[in-house]
Amino acid sequence: MSVPEDKFHTSLEKTLSNIISTSSWNEDWYEQLIIEHLTEKLGYEHLYGPDVHRTDDSYRDVFLPDVLSMALRRINPSLPKAAIDEAIRKIQDIEVSSLEQRNETFNDYLQSGVEVRFFDGEEERDDIVRLLDFDNPENNDFHVVNQWTFVEYSEKRPDVIVFVNGMPLVLFELKSPSREETDASDAYLQLRQYMKQIPSMFVPNVFCVMSDMTQTKVGTITSDEDRYVAWKSVNSDYSETKTASWKTMIDGMLPKDRLLDIIQNFVCFNDSSEKVVKIIAAYHQYFAVRKAIIRAEEAVSGDGKIGVFWHTQGSGKSLSMVFFAHLLQRYLESPTIVVITDRNDLDNQLFGQFSRCAKFLRQKAVQAESRKNLQELLEGREANGIIFTTMQKFSDGDEPLCDRSNVVVMVDEAHRGQYGLTERINADGHVSVGAARVVRKALPNASYIGFTGTPISMDDRNTREIFGDYIDVYDMTQSVEDESTKPVYYESRVVSLHLDENALSRIDAAYKEFADQTDEASVEKSKHDLGGLDAIFDTPETIDALCRDIVNHYENNRADILAGKALIVAYSRPIAMKVYYKIMELRPEWRDKVGVVMTMSNQDPEGWFEVCGGTTHKKEMERRFKNDSDSLKIAIVVDMWLTGFDVPSLSTMYVFKPMKGHNLMQAIARVNRVCKDKEGGLVVDYIGIAGALKQAMKDYTNRDQHNYGNMNIAETAYPKFLEKLDVCHDLMYGFDYRKLIFQDNREALADAIAEGADWLLDPERHEDMESFLKQCQLMNQALSMCKSMVSEEDAHEAAYLSVLRVQILRLTGRGSSGGSGMTYAEFNKRVSEILQQSVHADGVRNLFEKDSVEISLFDEAFLKEVAGMKEKNIAIESLKRLIKEKVRAYGRTSVVKAKKFSEMLQDTLNSYLNGMLTNAQVIEELINMAKEIMKDRDDAQKLGLNDEEMAFYDAITKPQAVKDFYSNDQLVSIARELTETMQKSATIDWQKKQSARAGMRRAIKRLLRKYKYPPEGVEDAMNTVMEQCELWADTKISD
Repeated sequence: MSVPEDKFHTSLEKTLSNIISTSSWNEDWYEQLIIEHLTEKLGYEHLYGPDVHRTDDSYRDVFLPDVLSMALRRINPSLPKAAIDEAIRKIQDIEVSSLEQRNETFNDYLQSGVEVRFFDGEEERDDIVRLLDFDNPENNDFHVVNQWTFVEYSEKRPDVIVFVNGMPLVLFELKSPSREETDASDAYLQLRQYMKQIPSMFVPNVFCVMSDMTQTKVGTITSDEDRYVAWKSVNSDYSETKTASWKTMIDGMLPKDRLLDIIQNFVCFNDSSEKVVKIIAAYHQYFAVRKAIIRAEEAVSGDGKIGVFWHTQGSGKSLSMVFFAHLLQRYLESPTIVVITDRNDLDNQLFGQFSRCAKFLRQKAVQAESRKNLQELLEGREANGIIFTTMQKFSDGDEPLCDRSNVVVMVDEAHRGQYGLTERINADGHVSVGAARVVRKALPNASYIGFTGTPISMDDRNTREIFGDYIDVYDMTQSVEDESTKPVYYESRVVSLHLDENALSRIDAAYKEFADQTDEASVEKSKHDLGGLDAIFDTPETIDALCRDIVNHYENNRADILAGKALIVAYSRPIAMKVYYKIMELRPEWRDKVGVVMTMSNQDPEGWFEVCGGTTHKKEMERRFKNDSDSLKIAIVVDMWLTGFDVPSLSTMYVFKPMKGHNLMQAIARVNRVCKDKEGGLVVDYIGIAGALKQAMKDYTNRDQHNYGNMNIAETAYPKFLEKLDVCHDLMYGFDYRKLIFQDNREALADAIAEGADWLLDPERHEDMESFLKQCQLMNQALSMCKSMVSEEDAHEAAYLSVLRVQILRLTGRGSSGGSGMTYAEFNKRVSEILQQSVHADGVRNLFEKDSVEISLFDEAFLKEVAGMKEKNIAIESLKRLIKEKVRAYGRTSVVKAKKFSEMLQDTLNSYLNGMLTNAQVIEELINMAKEIMKDRDDAQKLGLNDEEMAFYDAITKPQAVKDFYSNDQLVSIARELTETMQKSATIDWQKKQSARAGMRRAIKRLLRKYKYPPEGVEDAMNTVMEQCELWADTKISD
């Protein structure tokens, strides 16, 4: 670099000392903390953006100008300058339309190098220029840069950027750890704005980090906010994930060798025809795949047992398989990978996943159409290849298909019962051979790895004999804690079908027999026996009771949850159709809302084809159901969509079909996917699956059994709701709201809301108020899962308490969202009219409308209205919030006003909290302050100055003695000229380069000397003027 190293350290030390001296635990402090950690702990070099040499004054350098070319020459020593220059030209000018597509191209350059054609002095040559040295991490340049200005559609300055070999690969957006009103969500919105305003800075980006110190999450340029995830481990130890911090993310992802490994092997694009999707591995995927590679190397030269990879359903198992296949090709000598599933639809789903990642895998996967085709695909090569097949294709012959040892078999859902090694003979003398034995015979020298979303049964020796022991376990508890999945709850409504005792006992007996089966022949027999239950399930009375209850439960409890998506799992295809017809009879207006997805045969009734026939029906239904805004909300299924089908917003499943073990756990996992504002999934049971759920949970980890062994809302969510309702009531002790909210009187309800908020806002109850906000949120979370069980009286009380919570959050300026779990929207339908009446009756409506803050504060009638409110604590909180917002605005425009009014506000609040002022007195003080702010604005209008000019006027007149030396007209002229000089002369350089800063100061001093300013004896006045100039320049740049 052309900037001396000591200059960088001087800049850093200067900034640090400034931050420490002001004791500001703010964004700048946090920024320096991260820089310090990266430099001192991980060996990065720090550069201060304003001091870095730029190509020119346009500030359009995406790359560090002097670093990139030098690094590429060092990494590619055998290539001439012409090749390096051509590579730089190509990465600087990626000609495709969208940011996402340009990023995908750049990612390919990072992972594979840049293909170049150049003239070497004698002839045209082709070669590849590597952008990163993956084999020798220390041969790369790692810089952490802060305050890097970039100009495109507007001028922006991201907080911290990690440059590798001069390329901006990781971008941090930070929020102050000490400001309540900002958090990581604000950082996400800021990142999205940057992508629109300075998209070129994100073309090379590998991933982004958003952090407010409490939460630190990582995502790619295509990630929605709920897809930003925390990196919770440094070294594959999952035991300390609850205490993971910003340091965990940095130490887990940004050591030089780790960052290079992630870039090369754990970033891929999962594109569909609709959109580009960039994926970065989560921490559990990274560490598990790394463990699997070590085991694979050992197994290929040993017993062929790589192990079992158990990551709970919904946590990204399919992508983990892609990452494993990618790495396998690097660590083994060109292996042939065979991926086995046990059903065609699963084969197609997983094949689709691998196909979308073909660029990352560097080869296209193929599907074997038959055993013969499978043999041709295996024999026709000595290495490489990714071949998909189903288990059935191995059972059509005895001869080995391939005896090579560089074959790795990846088995999806490796817990299936038919993967046995032994022969079974049923009562008819039929011999069935375990599929695993057949596969082993066909590929005798291959190595085997099993992937599963559910645990291997303690009694299942076959699976362990084939694959070996667990490689990595990512259980349900960890997945929910990491927000990789959501918890699933269970609600029993069997009694709603009004079945007699005899029928229920027959179901229980048949179900027990079914659940106890293990081998294929016995399962078939139990299915046949269960078929006799048609007599119970397939009666008009049962179908009518089932559909009425589902419709009622959905309308009253689930239609407003997220996108309102729900699955109905029917016992059989005929029952699925009867359920559909009955729902159409009950709700004819739901024709676009309800559909059926199931297999069809030529023998099916003609009417069925009108509902779910046609070659494109299934794909069209899938497209519509995955679209949250589509009118299709309820899908009736039998077997389809119960495995490998992901709709994040799906939150409800109505079950009218016996299921057990892995099949049951996989089915209910359809509702455990992550979606913004989703509390969990709800399984509504009409057939009695509780016993099967408990049985299936026995194979899960101890903590899974403890946390999720009982998912029944009657024993979990509902008691939790009642508990939290009581806690909230107790926290309101001393204010008897119940006598007001149950009077069936709108005015009394309105009073209860206003008075309740006022009561909670009393400073003496601050701790109780904070507890109330938290406990009420927990109450709402529990209620969202168990609404159907809650009495009208309890629901009404919960609605009141929830509105109270929203009012407090808004009045204290914390926003209506209130963090995750805020369910105000759910209650909105029931209480919106009450809320509207309340805020209207008390004249506080403007407090809740963002656009009205300015008008409210400078409106005499409004101030008078607030002064006369009987709810004094609401009045104080309202005025405090509005004045704080105005002071914050001054903090960006006027040095003098920001200091003056922030000190006045703090003094007033301190006196109030120390008991020196009564409620009435503090309201009077705040109103006087508001009037003084109003007067300042009127003064500017009288002087004919705009806001910018008035800020400079305040700065030059801050020492009162100044006014003794100049007429008011002179002072107004100075303010105007000063503003004009700043507007003409302040460039991007002002805030960043010492020379530009010095030049600007000289220009200001020349102007002020013309007016003999500052006058003798008030030389300190110049400091305030310079502060105002710097604030003005800073604000212009950040805007």
